[in-house]
Amino acid sequence: MIELEGIRKSFDTLEVLKGIDLRIGQSEVVSIVGPSGAGKTTLLQIMGTLYRPDAGRVVIGGQDVLRLKGSALAKFRGEHLGFVFQFHQLLPEFTALENVMIPGYIAGRSERELKAEAIELLRFMGLSDRAEHKPAALSGGEKQRVAVARALINRPDVVLADEPSGSLDTHNKEDLHQLFFDLRREREQTFVIVTHDEGLAATTDRTIHLLDGVVDYERNKEPLTTPTE
Repeated sequence: MIELEGIRKSFDTLEVLKGIDLRIGQSEVVSIVGPSGAGKTTLLQIMGTLYRPDAGRVVIGGQDVLRLKGSALAKFRGEHLGFVFQFHQLLPEFTALENVMIPGYIAGRSERELKAEAIELLRFMGLSDRAEHKPAALSGGEKQRVAVARALINRPDVVLADEPSGSLDTHNKEDLHQLFFDLRREREQTFVIVTHDEGLAATTDRTIHLLDGVVDYERNKEPLTTPTE
């Protein structure tokens, strides 16, 4: 689903990414971990076509995205990628339902179809009774689930999440982490999650550890074992 080859990125004289090669498969849930300054968020933003690398190749779903520019790139991003941020970034003047619908409006979808899908997504998130509430009336966990619903409204192939549970308490973190796996099962989407949360990283299919702008190591999820007599 995602192929990165030789990704390099610098800001002024600081080289943040120093040649990243990475493959992420369809329906895989992958976490990216590492110390602050390792390049995690920069790498995620390059996958999300928000940054262009200085060198390298980015292929998503067979499309070489670095060949796209302007409206073609924006169209690809809107149709194939969803984003979840640490602090939800909901618009305070709109209800939960309206916030979820906004990317669909931008994509030019019909309001009738869009509203029906947004209502269904909020139901899946356990938020049917909160659809008409504005963000100020929602808990932290509810806001983040609305943000996830918003990321999903255009049925993206890939969901990119940057510290999605960083602002949540333990209970809401666990609920959000389980939600990612429920969504993968239901929708066969690919999730790439930048996180400092070791508990979340341990549950993902694969963990990519970055250090000083390179892939330090990868770790697959350990299979569950049955105790022997």
